[in-house]
Amino acid sequence: MISSKITLVVGASENPSRYSNMAMKMLNSNKQNVIAFGLKSGVAHGVEIENKWPIHQEVDTVTLYIGPQNQPQYYKSILDLKPRRVIFNPGTENDEFADLLQKNGIEVVENCTLVMLSIGIY
Repeated sequence: MISSKITLVVGASENPSRYSNMAMKMLNSNKQNVIAFGLKSGVAHGVEIENKWPIHQEVDTVTLYIGPQNQPQYYKSILDLKPRRVIFNPGTENDEFADLLQKNGIEVVENCTLVMLSIGIY
């Protein structure tokens, strides 16, 4: 059974060597409901990658695959989704955004989505 909770992958890619692509595959394998946003639209592992910001009010988790220098333009959009948590994957850590999320009652997780899924703590 697929989880009713939605995970938004930010920085999604069709390229199988990208960690965002691997995460989409593993999220699907773990029966997670996935939506994806990337600079280029496409499809990966049956998930449509949107290149326009998804307006989805039921996002539980946002998992970031964009560097801190590219995050400020998405601060408001992510805050507006009111996710339960935001996962900063390795290389995406951003103290400024993490503080902003926490001030808005959103859990900040600095971890790897792939590792979290593989050890059952997702």
